[in-house]
Amino acid sequence: MAHVIAVAGKGGTGKTSIAGLTIRYLKEKRQKPVLAVDADSNACLHEALGVEVHATIGHLREDSLETIRSGTDRPGGMSTEQLFDYQVQQSLIEATGFDLMVMGRPEGPGCYCAANNIIRKYADKLSDTYSYVVIDNEAGMEHLSRRTTHSVNLLLIISDPTVRGIKTAKRITDLVYELNLEVDKSILVINRIAGDEGLELKKLAEELGLTVAGMVPQDDTIFKNDLEGKSVLELPSDAPAVQAVFGILDTSSIP
Repeated sequence: MAHVIAVAGKGGTGKTSIAGLTIRYLKEKRQKPVLAVDADSNACLHEALGVEVHATIGHLREDSLETIRSGTDRPGGMSTEQLFDYQVQQSLIEATGFDLMVMGRPEGPGCYCAANNIIRKYADKLSDTYSYVVIDNEAGMEHLSRRTTHSVNLLLIISDPTVRGIKTAKRITDLVYELNLEVDKSILVINRIAGDEGLELKKLAEELGLTVAGMVPQDDTIFKNDLEGKSVLELPSDAPAVQAVFGILDTSSIP
């Protein structure tokens, strides 16, 4: 069974960049198969990883529903479930050191819960063939209430250097407990630290009962990479953010 790492936090915290750096860490340090899951309807993990998306779970679901409605023949007499299984397998984006599955934005109204359930089902189903699964969740806490994040070994909660970010991290931690989600370990990462504010925020987080695993400095190389359309996999190994995230993961009991 794969070791599952999920990344959560409010919008604008740099959550996806840290998810991408986590995948890079596993790729470089563990050198075992990684399944990256973009569980955000506003898919952008592929951009952080520098890969193109050719299919999403949301659109596959719409296509399957259209096939059922139209009565179109299915290849080889497949059942609807068999066809969808096949399509999901085909939708995996293969890259060096990792594969990527993308939820995407369903076209039909009220489809997000269904797409989330599909992501959860197939992340579980595929996890036996990977050593690690990294899930980049959508911003906020709704994914928790829909239980996209479950059976997680390590939950990385990302905050920006604001009191609001720390309080959101606390609410996420509380919700994990209230929903009785299967999360073995939950840690806070305070991102984009530019000055001395990190010490006060760390103190506040600890007073709220949060475990602060570390702080990631504001890194101009990430901004420069974004401007040039480059992925976090292309950041220099001595970039401050890379060094900080790798250091945090080194101490996070990842097998």
